[in-house]
Amino acid sequence: MVTSVNVPRLVIAAPSSGSGKTTVATGLMAAFAERGLAVSPHKAGPDYIDPGYHALATGRPGRNLDAFMCGPELVAPLFAHGSAGCDLAVVEGVMGLYDGAAGRGELASTAQVAKLLRAPVVLVVDASSQSRSVAALVHGFASFDPQVRLGGVILNKVGSDRHEVMLREALEEAGTPVLGVLRRAPQVATPSRHLGLVPVAERRADALASVAALAGQVRAGCDLEALLALARTAPPLDCAVWSPREALAEAAGGVPAGSAVSPVSPGPAGPRPVVAVAGGPAFTFSYAEHAELLTAAGAEVVAFDPLRDEALPEGTSGLVIGGGFPEVYAPELSANEPLRAAVAAFAEAGGPVAAECAGLLYLAGSLDGKPMCGVLDADARMSERLTLGYREAVAVADSSLAANGTRLRGHEFHRTVIEPGAGTTPAWGFTHPERRVEGFVRGGVHASYLHTHWAAQPSVAARFTAAARAAAGSGAVGGDRDGG
Repeated sequence: MVTSVNVPRLVIAAPSSGSGKTTVATGLMAAFAERGLAVSPHKAGPDYIDPGYHALATGRPGRNLDAFMCGPELVAPLFAHGSAGCDLAVVEGVMGLYDGAAGRGELASTAQVAKLLRAPVVLVVDASSQSRSVAALVHGFASFDPQVRLGGVILNKVGSDRHEVMLREALEEAGTPVLGVLRRAPQVATPSRHLGLVPVAERRADALASVAALAGQVRAGCDLEALLALARTAPPLDCAVWSPREALAEAAGGVPAGSAVSPVSPGPAGPRPVVAVAGGPAFTFSYAEHAELLTAAGAEVVAFDPLRDEALPEGTSGLVIGGGFPEVYAPELSANEPLRAAVAAFAEAGGPVAAECAGLLYLAGSLDGKPMCGVLDADARMSERLTLGYREAVAVADSSLAANGTRLRGHEFHRTVIEPGAGTTPAWGFTHPERRVEGFVRGGVHASYLHTHWAAQPSVAARFTAAARAAAGSGAVGGDRDGG
């Protein structure tokens, strides 16, 4: 059902990566939250790490808006779902304002997301090596696409009072409002490594201090009243509000007949299968909608930490191991032999396992020479080469996660390799931008490097929950929890 969404909103963009989008977006979220506003945090694109800082700043789940993986048609509904009941929404962009999926025009760009949300854009400009030229730069971004409404600029890394005066004079000539000026402040820099910022879960106390410092910096340097007024100029957004239950109901007839695991209607009556979801510092990559879909499909979602927990949660009949940084914690993961043995036994008994990227590495025989769970006849190691980009994929076999022929769009982001790269029964066949098979299907295990967003294909959550329920019912693994 189409409704009118009236949440004030801003998109924080930049001419390029490294300009300070995360600094400004996170600082604004925290500064407005400190004022007592309910702030809805969002991130354009597939990034998992920035939303962790957004969640810390706002106290609400950080949510992604990815027009490639979910389709442009879901951007507004997912935004409406995440921002329901909020006073303000802040969307951090991805890369440069007009950068999107390679070779696909504006698809998955910050500009496309801003247009789909009918939201004004605030451009964060790294002014450290320019003065009057900033006006030409901003003019180019403002005029490139007339449908993108540039509401103002926040100048970052400004060196001095004199530098600020020159920048303001240039932008005044260009007619672009300056909504904030931030000086160089290395004390609030957030540490990063081979795949970006260090996740919140690995440095929570320091991350809290960083977010508080960012809020202070933004408070001191930005015109919060003007930014809030700009956000309130966003017109009503007429769209459906995404709902996990309704998404499952719509997808219920979409799984091919005769599949190994049938779809289930959302929230079926009867015992609830326990789906254990890996978390903690080593497994930080997850989309909030995944747990919501599993819950709506009838599962009881229970988190566990492979670094600390020596057993799977009681009654586990489904196991989800998402992305993260197992390479950083390989010695500790390897040292937790009781849990490695429990995971291996669960998989050997036919329990459904959905593993993405870090989960794939954890199921391998070894990672950088350290023993892992040994579920897969493959070994993983760090690599000098970064594998990064969107993928189009089709399931090449029935599995606990997807029926043969299921098509999904996903994203690869890793600096590791696993050998072999695919099992006797692969998980996916990539159709774009390259043609190859990838991943492993073995018994109830579906393991792959591909990150996916289940909101794009809710049938996978229904299918996985049905597999968990069937496994529990057979008595081979876990057991059910009472409830409906």
